[in-house]
Amino acid sequence: MDSIKNLKEIAAYENLPWELTEEILSRVSPKSLVRFRVVCKRWKATLDDKTFIYKHKETFRFILTTKSKIYSVSVDPKIVVRKLTLDIPGLESQNPKKVVNYDEFLICSMNKGAAVCNPWLKQSTWISEPSFTFYGIGRLDSNGGSEESVYKTIWGSNTGWKIHDLASGTWKDVESTTSDTNQGENHPKVLHSPNGVLLNGTLFWIIFADPLYILCTFQFSSEEFYGYCKLPSGIHPSDVLVINVCKGDRLSVLKQCHITKKIEIWVTKNKVNVENGKDVVWMNFMTFSIPNFPGLVQTSYWQKPSYFIDSNERVVVCSCDETGKAWIYVMGRNKLISKVQLDSVVDPWPLHCTYFPSLVPTSYWQKPSYFIDSNERVVVCSCDETGKAWIYVMGRNKLISKAQLDSVVDPWPLHCTYFPSLVPVPRGQRDGAESEV
Repeated sequence: MDSIKNLKEIAAYENLPWELTEEILSRVSPKSLVRFRVVCKRWKATLDDKTFIYKHKETFRFILTTKSKIYSVSVDPKIVVRKLTLDIPGLESQNPKKVVNYDEFLICSMNKGAAVCNPWLKQSTWISEPSFTFYGIGRLDSNGGSEESVYKTIWGSNTGWKIHDLASGTWKDVESTTSDTNQGENHPKVLHSPNGVLLNGTLFWIIFADPLYILCTFQFSSEEFYGYCKLPSGIHPSDVLVINVCKGDRLSVLKQCHITKKIEIWVTKNKVNVENGKDVVWMNFMTFSIPNFPGLVQTSYWQKPSYFIDSNERVVVCSCDETGKAWIYVMGRNKLISKVQLDSVVDPWPLHCTYFPSLVPTSYWQKPSYFIDSNERVVVCSCDETGKAWIYVMGRNKLISKAQLDSVVDPWPLHCTYFPSLVPVPRGQRDGAESEV
């Protein structure tokens, strides 16, 4: 709290030029930035702005994982690779199967579950599920406000699908039928790739519905799959096909011809209405016919490339060559601007994905704990947006008191209600000798 108090004093009395304040904040560690969001409204708006995060000295745009290491890759103004310290349970022993970016979070899927991570804040939360495979994470906003979002994940297997609520830890089976109201006909759910994207809380995947490729969505509000819209025509099953979010409110698709290696970037013409894909119009945004450009999918591993379109309308791609070495390609105006081999990523065939840093912690979805006391007051324990724990006492339609738990130093503690009991723990469950009285 002292650091926040000092920053408030600086902001109030030093009268620094705002450009200088932003420059100072751009050098502050991401974990501290989470706390600084409460200094004032202007600071919060700045720290939540993606433009500020993009300019931060520790920002990055790609994540790569090997059997034992995680790397971040920043690309502007130059390509820089850094090792990340991120505690993911069983990273070495379980052999990560895929890594994918979903909005604020990075998901590392493994044999016995998945880790929901914020690599910028060096946080992770483990979801244990040995029988099903992770397919995506979604968000339900209350009244459109991100401060009350509910996060859920969807998992699939040969036997069906189920949803996991990150706040409560509960599981629920869902129907696997697809409602194709946008297309007027039934399409089988044959995923072209298990890696989807999240836009406005809705998951999108590319699926193959012979002879077409279409977008399929899963909406957590109705807990149903939907056929959303058709993709541009002329796609061969051997072509590279990857979906991503563009400009925050549109979808884009990268296609590379398996014969000519020509790359096409298609984007939706208008903002995406996640409820209805009937009016979706695709337009060709860029085309690259670059001599001797490599194939972006190597048949040894069939790993698809990762890409994004930057603010200068350049396409930045991460892909592995035929030996498993990772490369970054920057393209614009129908030419290859630069290519860089990531030599510091030693292990071949790393998993990779795009990732835009976020200040949303992995404990963000934690629900409050509460009880009603003998005086009919409601007593609540909850964390604020910086992760600090508070106790609120309410009664007769008013807040009676609130207290911050300063002695709980670490942010985002887990919590629950508990009423003491004199019932001893069964002997078979004790790890050691009798407890002292």
